[in-house]
Amino acid sequence: MTKLTATQLDELAASIKELGRNLGFSRLGIADTSLVEEEGLLAGWLAAGRHGEMAYMERHGTKRSRPGELLPGTVRVISARMDYWRAESRDARSTLGDSRTGYVARYALGRDYHKVLRSRLQRLADAIGERIGDFGYRVFVDSAPVLEKALARKAGLGWIGKHTNLLDRDGSWFLLGEIYTDLPLPLDAPVTEHCGSCHACIDVCPTGAIVAPYELDARRCISYLTIELRGSIPEALRAPIGNRIFGCDDCQLFCPWNKFAHASEVDDFAPRHALDGSGLVELFGWSEADWQARTAGSAIRRAGYEGWLRNVAVALGNAPCEPAIVGALNARRDDPSAVVREHVAWALRQHAQRSNS
Repeated sequence: MTKLTATQLDELAASIKELGRNLGFSRLGIADTSLVEEEGLLAGWLAAGRHGEMAYMERHGTKRSRPGELLPGTVRVISARMDYWRAESRDARSTLGDSRTGYVARYALGRDYHKVLRSRLQRLADAIGERIGDFGYRVFVDSAPVLEKALARKAGLGWIGKHTNLLDRDGSWFLLGEIYTDLPLPLDAPVTEHCGSCHACIDVCPTGAIVAPYELDARRCISYLTIELRGSIPEALRAPIGNRIFGCDDCQLFCPWNKFAHASEVDDFAPRHALDGSGLVELFGWSEADWQARTAGSAIRRAGYEGWLRNVAVALGNAPCEPAIVGALNARRDDPSAVVREHVAWALRQHAQRSNS
């Protein structure tokens, strides 16, 4: 690749953003690789044990906060946002309010976002190469030690809200991906923060996982409990989980800025297999073959079949005490998985206690 002039780099940055929009990204920005403050915050969070069993968060040392260590030669990060909220999905609040129905985080209703974003970022990188020749880069989508939210903030794609998610004036229903590159592209400026005195996300968190503004204890977060945690969910946190069987959106659902969110036009995020509002009894009846077939190409695979049944058992324990629900639980009292059996037994005790009260 011929060394580019400052004018050529400016033109290339503008071209990258236009190409990205044409590929379905709602916004792109460019950041440098300095994450000194964020590195300190990450170290403190890890030292406090707030990452729970997510050992991978500390496994890579400083590579997460020093992009040049992860990919030598990196001087810039192209950060990209892609909207995923689909207008045709069943209303999220009404699904949460229907305790006979399983709630799946909206990002996981369609095709696995890793695949969607990665393929489009690769196409973007290919298009850059067609314009300037070979250059150093690597595409990331939540698949390596990357501080994606911090980099996106530096790239001007939003600010870090009190719930610790990236947030902008048009909400937070978007996913992030990055291209690390050796191209010294011009930088974008961060946006100002606009959470103000609002604390709706803190108040609404079912398990109190947002322990203070801008501080999340993952060990209490429903997304962690239903996806990342293997084994037993702490009993004290099972009732607050409600009917959330994969992830949690409450801190976004009740954020005022999401009134201005844009619906996604990316068809890959359209709901599959009616997972935006299926009954818990039906979902608990899925065999492993059913589950494999209906979660093919889905981010739900992250939980595993055992984790899925565990989560649905908890939701059934929080559901109304009805014959169909109790019957579904009884049908799995002798499940091959000790984890599933434990959570089924807990759920049946909840129904027994309510029926005797």
